[in-house]
Amino acid sequence: MSTEQKQQQDYLRLPAEVLYREELEALRREDKGSIPAGWQMSPRSVLTFIAGGKAGKTPITPKYIGNTRLIEMAVATLVTDRALLLIGEPGTAKSWLSENLAAAIYGHSGLVVQGTAGTSEEHVRYSWNYAMLLANGPSPEALVKSPIMWAMEAGGIARFEEISRCASEVQDALISILSEKTISVPELGSETSARKGFSIIATANTRDRGVNEMSAALKRRFNIIVLPAPSDLETEMAIVKKRVGEIAASYQLQAAAPADEALMKVVTIFRELRSGMTLDKKEKVKSPAGVISTAEAISLLTNSMALAASFGSGELTDGDLAAGLQGAIVKDDDKDKLVWKEYLDNVMKKRGSEWRSLYQACKEMNE
Repeated sequence: MSTEQKQQQDYLRLPAEVLYREELEALRREDKGSIPAGWQMSPRSVLTFIAGGKAGKTPITPKYIGNTRLIEMAVATLVTDRALLLIGEPGTAKSWLSENLAAAIYGHSGLVVQGTAGTSEEHVRYSWNYAMLLANGPSPEALVKSPIMWAMEAGGIARFEEISRCASEVQDALISILSEKTISVPELGSETSARKGFSIIATANTRDRGVNEMSAALKRRFNIIVLPAPSDLETEMAIVKKRVGEIAASYQLQAAAPADEALMKVVTIFRELRSGMTLDKKEKVKSPAGVISTAEAISLLTNSMALAASFGSGELTDGDLAAGLQGAIVKDDDKDKLVWKEYLDNVMKKRGSEWRSLYQACKEMNE
């Protein structure tokens, strides 16, 4: 193991361009396609990085498991001067896809505006170092550039996370940027014009509709791609298994990976509670108030592995899974506890001997 690899183990989370550096270098080295201005590799190589494949003899791990056509549409959007908006339910890998697209195209995924109720127009355009401003007045040295402004100057990719959580005036600040591809600084009598390669990848959560609805004018500036929840049980299991393995390796959890049976049970429970229907379509079930997403399933299994490693034998037990399920599903205590109890008694209890141990462990946790 190299010194750099040892140092990387000290960090909780690495950006995609560092985590997958060898894959990116291999793709750039083997790239025979036409590379757009400002890009690090061709659109086809970007697709390979996201969807998986090979670059020469180097295997490329899939970063997104789902409809490849959606990835092709996203990459094709960024070839043009259109911005990209990824919309979906919580846990549909919007931010993960955004980060990996930026890493592959620009080589840097860290130019991020995080949308919140407190995000201001300054976060989108620019602000000032007020100590320098008061001392010397407006100057280039006192200007604090936003991530979007940095991306414009460099011809890179800026990311705008959870854009629908921002106030309407903040969202509207993007309209002129996306239309004119410039940011004016009247105090300096100057403007920053975007270089070729500049674009914005934004994400929006469908659960946030009605919080700060995006205007039609802003939506027109984006190509919108809706990322669906995994279409079937097998696909969701594959996603969960892959990410749990990666996260467990990063944390060096001294626990065995979840067996396929445990994965199947957790994903089945999540899909049924999320859809309000058992997989065989024979019985309706109530859904809890919280988010029952693929990302939550990944977190649940990772936490259960940590529990098994820290306080058990290292083998994942039904008791470990039950503790994780209780925490993931019962959020709004009174309502969710009742929903979970009904699911246990009306669905899980009737599934026979294969589910009996998990049912008993969950029942004890929910009493």
